[in-house]
Amino acid sequence: MQKYINRKEYIDKLDAYKDKDLIKVISGLRRSGKSTLLEMYRRKLQKQGVKSKQIVFLNFENFELRRFLNDLEALYRYIIKSLDLSKPCYIFLDEIQNVNEFERLVDGLFVQQNIDVYITGSNAFLLSGELATLLSGRYIEISILPLSFYEYLTARKIDTSNTYLNYEIFFFDYVNETSLPKGIELREEGYDKIYEYLEAIYRTIIEKDITQRHQIKDKRAFENIVKFVATNVGNALSPNNISNTLKQDGQSIHNTTVERYLEYLVASFVFYKVNRFDLKGRKQLATQEKYYLVDMGLLNILAGKERTTDRGHILENVIYLELLRRGNKVWTGTTRNTEVDFVCKTKTGDIEYYQIAWQMTNESTVEREFGALEKIKDNYPKFLLTTDGFTQNRAGIKHLNVFNWLLEVSKEP
Repeated sequence: MQKYINRKEYIDKLDAYKDKDLIKVISGLRRSGKSTLLEMYRRKLQKQGVKSKQIVFLNFENFELRRFLNDLEALYRYIIKSLDLSKPCYIFLDEIQNVNEFERLVDGLFVQQNIDVYITGSNAFLLSGELATLLSGRYIEISILPLSFYEYLTARKIDTSNTYLNYEIFFFDYVNETSLPKGIELREEGYDKIYEYLEAIYRTIIEKDITQRHQIKDKRAFENIVKFVATNVGNALSPNNISNTLKQDGQSIHNTTVERYLEYLVASFVFYKVNRFDLKGRKQLATQEKYYLVDMGLLNILAGKERTTDRGHILENVIYLELLRRGNKVWTGTTRNTEVDFVCKTKTGDIEYYQIAWQMTNESTVEREFGALEKIKDNYPKFLLTTDGFTQNRAGIKHLNVFNWLLEVSKEP
């Protein structure tokens, strides 16, 4: 029997919305664990006594379901016929974007009595068009990310309560291999297998989800943009400066084309775009965004031997994803004379600031990192996260060991 990594936070979210009059939309990168999450939840329902006639589970990447992809009426009849609608029923539709006009199917099922609908998709365009309009106010999106550092260590059966472990070694495994769930299983077969797996995922996303879907002709230009953004995680970018940089390398790509390509990459969950926030004017800015990669292992595919991203930006990328996992809305903070890595609005509506550095190696680093937070003249919590074993607070700023902070989730109830 296949072993599943326990994704408790996502199972808890599904539990919270079970039998509520909302469609559960689970989105995220291919192979980030969406199908597995649905399968785990199906098993949980069965253990709670839900019978097979109350559950339909369809993965629309399976060949045998191909006949339904362009025949909504037949698919609808098949689903309804499979269920005992006198009892609460649960419908799981995996990779629903493969079904032509799936919006109509989802809407038709949703209005039925005793039906609880769960759908997944590997593309944010799932919610960008007719479905969002049809289901306005009637769905909840659960965005699934690859494994957190804590989940990764737990899956490797590492005792995260052991304060004497050298977590830096495990951290480099985490960012150099992959945080995708399948990576844990592939570790036993060696890094080459992980690399092949990541390359296959990347090719599917680029070729099937993006270049085919959006009919991109200049594939070389598109892949050069992907590579450029990947090797500049944590740096402020704009379509203009990407276009100008590529022009210097002999490739002429208009900035509006770059902007469109970036939208496709974000919609496919390869990158996350982070807007700047003006700390003085308290407003979001529309230029010079930063981009973070969904899985640092993909950097080996995108950049290969040219991978030059420094440890600080890799750590920053990991922290950004963790802040998202914890339910924060995240921006980068800026004023005329300073920049802070992350400004967060928490689930409770509070504001928090985070500055990230690999190590406080000298006095100038100490002054730069603390100074960025000290220039923010308000009383919201401020955190400096580094890999230093010895930490020292200053001027109300909490200096924390980043590995302890990443593992804090294990202490939550």
